[in-house]
Amino acid sequence: MRCQRCKEDHDRVVDSRTSADSRAIRRRRECLACGLRYTTYERVESTPLRVVKKNGERVRFDRDRILTGMVIACEKLDVSLEDLELAAGRIEMALQEEYDREVPSPVIGNYVMDELRGLHQVAYVRFASVYREFKDADEFRRELEDLGPSPQAAGPSKA
Repeated sequence: MRCQRCKEDHDRVVDSRTSADSRAIRRRRECLACGLRYTTYERVESTPLRVVKKNGERVRFDRDRILTGMVIACEKLDVSLEDLELAAGRIEMALQEEYDREVPSPVIGNYVMDELRGLHQVAYVRFASVYREFKDADEFRRELEDLGPSPQAAGPSKA
């Protein structure tokens, strides 16, 4: 592995463990040249999924793009990166189980929205507004109504 900072390829593995979803090995490495510590993941290589985009273009599936979109949607919210990585892993696993070679991009977007809905409602609405290309405030209102009342708005439970 090449160091991200100094580009040297001399490092040592500091820690190695199975990822939370058990589909990869997470390794903490330390560059012997500059001392930078970084994380790498080792996964079994399988038949790569291709994403069929709305315009018909086919591109290689990239789990990091899903994670990046989710991180942006959760900006300044109380959602941990670990929760987002687990969610991205669940999405990737579901897609590989359901699709053999190609997956339509709207399917991926729906999986992401389902995961974000369970993690944080604001993140869900942020992602949905971009993904579904909301044109006006009425579309926001309809989406919020579909979410139902928030736990705070419902008031304390009388159990």
